Amino acid sequence: MGVSGSGKSTVGELLGHRLGVPFIDGDDLHPAANKEKMRTGIPLDDDDRRPWLQEIGRTLKAHQKDGTGVIIACSALKRRYRDLLREAAPDVLFLHLQGSAETLAARMASRNHEFMPATLLASQLEALEPLEADERHVLLDVRQSPSELADQAAAALEGLAVESTTPERTTAEGD
Repeated sequence: MGVSGSGKSTVGELLGHRLGVPFIDGDDLHPAANKEKMRTGIPLDDDDRRPWLQEIGRTLKAHQKDGTGVIIACSALKRRYRDLLREAAPDVLFLHLQGSAETLAARMASRNHEFMPATLLASQLEALEPLEADERHVLLDVRQSPSELADQAAAALEGLAVESTTPERTTAEGD
């Protein structure tokens, strides 16, 4: 997750390869009307985002249910958006690619995105709500290379997998 220009798609694709799970760019799940709105520099509102987030949630749930796992690049800027995703897939982990406005603007200026102009960065940064303690997440600094970020994300995910398969220690085991 993160604002435009944070590297969600690049890091997500690398991470999917490392973990052997599918990668889906959340932008591909946007309805055509959303893409057109963004292409013309108009920020999406919550009504625009709701069906998109519901589709992402259904996709997460399907992959969670069949045990394959999936990496989906999605901005997930507001708590209520992330709550929609967590309703569908309670075990979702948010990997937040974060950076300064200056770093992100420079990254956006060096690329040509199909429908996300650099002029929308300010509105995304304004909308971004910090992750809270009850939202499973890992924070990643975009000043690092995509490969380093994918390595850190993979290590975090592997750590979570080990934690979830390790039996809990009880006080009867030697305390």
